[in-house]
Amino acid sequence: MTTTAATIPGYAAGTWKLDAMHSEITFSVRHLAISKVRGSFGTFDVTVVTGENPMDSTVAVSIEVASIATGQKDRDAHLRASDFFAAEEFPTIDFVSSSLTVDGDDWIIAGDLTMRGVTKPVTFTGEFGGITVNGYGMTVAGASFTTKINRHDFGVSWNAAVEAGGFTLGEQVTINIDAQVALQA
Repeated sequence: MTTTAATIPGYAAGTWKLDAMHSEITFSVRHLAISKVRGSFGTFDVTVVTGENPMDSTVAVSIEVASIATGQKDRDAHLRASDFFAAEEFPTIDFVSSSLTVDGDDWIIAGDLTMRGVTKPVTFTGEFGGITVNGYGMTVAGASFTTKINRHDFGVSWNAAVEAGGFTLGEQVTINIDAQVALQA
C-alpha cells in the first residue's frame, strides 16, 4: 500500500512541535557484558515539518546533553564529562532527517546524527502511531523510533577492563525516541 496524505487519517501538512509531557528519549548500553545500563534525556526538542506528500516530511531532534539521567548522580556527572559526552564543549546531540520511507508497517527515517562534533548517517526504524485531536482541540501525532549506533564512531570511547575479562561498557548503544507532536496553528 502506498503511503499518501489520503491514506493517513487526519493528515495535515505543516509544522509540528514537541509535546514534551508525552515524549521521551532513552538509551541503553551493555554493562559488564551481562546487563544493560539505561538512561534518558530530560530536555530535548523535536520538530516535524510535514509536506503535502508525507514522504517529503522532515524531522529535526536536538537533545540537551546536560539533561542526561541514569538514576545515579556520580555516573551522570561522568557521562557529562570529557570521557563521554563533553557536555560543556558539545552541549547538544542533533539529528536531521534526509529521507522518510515506509516498508510494510515500518517507518524508516534516515539522516545525520551529530554527537561530540562528529556527524554520521544513521537510520531510525519504528512505527507511526497516528493522528488525532486531543482533549484541548489540538491535532497531535505520535511515533516511536529506535536505532543502534556504535559509540566509538562518535568519539565516545571511554572504557575500563574488567578483572574477569572484557570491558565495563559495550560498543553498541540503542537509542529510542517516543514522541508526540502538535500541529502548530
